[in-house]
Amino acid sequence: MSRLPWQADAWQQIRREFGQLPNAWLFTGPAGIGKRAFAESVARALLCESPTSEQDACGHCQACHWLDAGSHPDFRLLSPDGEEEGEAKGPTRKLPQIKVEAVREVIDFAHLTAHRGGRRVVLVDPAEAMNLQAANALLKILEEPPANVLFLLVSHAHARLLPTIKSRCRQFPLTAPDRDTALAWLDEQGVANAEAELALHGGSPLFEHDPAEAALRRDFVAALATPSLAAALSIAEQVDKQKQPLALPLSWLAKWLSDLAGLRLAGHIRYYPDQQAVLSGLAERVDPAALLACYDRVLALIPFGHHTLNVRLQLEALLMDYLKLFAARRAG
Repeated sequence: MSRLPWQADAWQQIRREFGQLPNAWLFTGPAGIGKRAFAESVARALLCESPTSEQDACGHCQACHWLDAGSHPDFRLLSPDGEEEGEAKGPTRKLPQIKVEAVREVIDFAHLTAHRGGRRVVLVDPAEAMNLQAANALLKILEEPPANVLFLLVSHAHARLLPTIKSRCRQFPLTAPDRDTALAWLDEQGVANAEAELALHGGSPLFEHDPAEAALRRDFVAALATPSLAAALSIAEQVDKQKQPLALPLSWLAKWLSDLAGLRLAGHIRYYPDQQAVLSGLAERVDPAALLACYDRVLALIPFGHHTLNVRLQLEALLMDYLKLFAARRAG
């Protein structure tokens, strides 16, 4: 993906830093705003053999052609993507990781002589996917980097990175586009229900649209909208049958509870504006303290959303907590 329309100001800022490159940049910000695309633009510009006056890649030289083909000898991508080659594609409950073996391969690459006699670039995305061994291995080369090697780290959750890694990088925060810019871009991409989808993704316009996942989400929201034991058990079974990780329904439930709390306490809704009438009716029925306690329990599980838990049992327990919000109110 090329650099995105809302990144023009960020590009003007970073190109002024090309004259004094760091050993590593750390691009931070929420998921889905185009940090990977921005980092790839930096890599392309720095490897291009005939950059423009704006420091953009020319798109025509041998280096640009190699990058387009994914075969530039002086560029490496370090990512969990593709680490499970040979396995059937589809939903997975395994936490994607960048392992130490992959980092060691990149370290070997960094110590080689550049094929084109210039710099080499390593892109790590997302950096928080490195397990502890991998992070420590990368830290060693960041502490003593070879000449003319630039590391570009992308992070959606930089608080999870080792403080020592962050201290070795020049941090470059990126922000989400404003709502109108994001909606215009989504419309250009032909995304259906762009306004609702953008709200659900917290204003971040880059997300994968999976029709099966969208259908499951609609069923899940319908179960939350009409809370009952039968609906809760049915949707938990449905999620489990589709082999979805707990992280997915956890995210949907957390956003639903956030909107319930927002409406109950401040008349504000963020993630499900198309469900405002239903949420408003439900918000009137819940005790704020119990609602916030339920929300906290969901948030506490989010870091474990890709662990090999019994998803059905975990989800059933969470949905039972959700049902109690309304049972307690009726009893009162």
